[in-house]
Amino acid sequence: MFGSYVLPILVISISGLLAAIILVIASKFMAVKVDETFEAVRECLPGVNCGACGYAGCDEYAHKVAAGGVKTNLCVPGGDETSKKISQVLGVEFEDVVEQAAFVRCSGDCGATDYIMDYRGRQTCAACNNFYQGRGSCSHACLGFGDCVRVCQYDAIHIENGVAVVDREKCTGCGMCARECPNDLIAVADATKAYYVGCSSTDKGAFTRKVCSNGCIGCKKCERTCQHGAIKVENNLASIDTTLCVNCGECFGVCPTGAIKKAF
Repeated sequence: MFGSYVLPILVISISGLLAAIILVIASKFMAVKVDETFEAVRECLPGVNCGACGYAGCDEYAHKVAAGGVKTNLCVPGGDETSKKISQVLGVEFEDVVEQAAFVRCSGDCGATDYIMDYRGRQTCAACNNFYQGRGSCSHACLGFGDCVRVCQYDAIHIENGVAVVDREKCTGCGMCARECPNDLIAVADATKAYYVGCSSTDKGAFTRKVCSNGCIGCKKCERTCQHGAIKVENNLASIDTTLCVNCGECFGVCPTGAIKKAF
């Protein structure tokens, strides 16, 4: 009787011991080696996974940097502080980060333009944009439901008076808001540049003036005034080349509709 209990216990005990030995051996031979450089670089990154560096997220960027050949200053949200930490980990010279910030290419607030429908569908910009190109009289305008606000991890963009507005003090230039906007109204550019075009309409000036008092009408006054060749009007819309802009503000001063905005 006693033997009938002992034998199963011995079998189970020996089986457990053998399984433990096999697991220990397997853990030694099948262990995934940890890349300590990757871990150290990844620790330096903010973890936003915004893709501003040009890679899918912080993990991929950290792997590329750890492998070598990729610049340490590509993390725009992390700024100079992150670049310095990564440079210290790799033992390389620090590279300055070119600060970026988002700006909204629309000035069509509630005082400048109107809604042409009482949209009652899903309260998102993406949904509204699929319904006859939005609810506004200008089909290029900010839809005002705040899809950009919901993805911003820095509380740097808000809907004010019907249009998205960027808080430049908080904006890191990660670009997540720009990728979320269905009308492609948000762009990311050099944060040191003070002026930008707050309009994206390519409609003819007469129509733009009719639907939005703040829109660009393509009059070319800004282009003729700029002495640095930094602003051009093409397809009825002005654009500023930030590589040529010297922040003189002359274009801002002559714009008849206020479509050219001052960021700071």
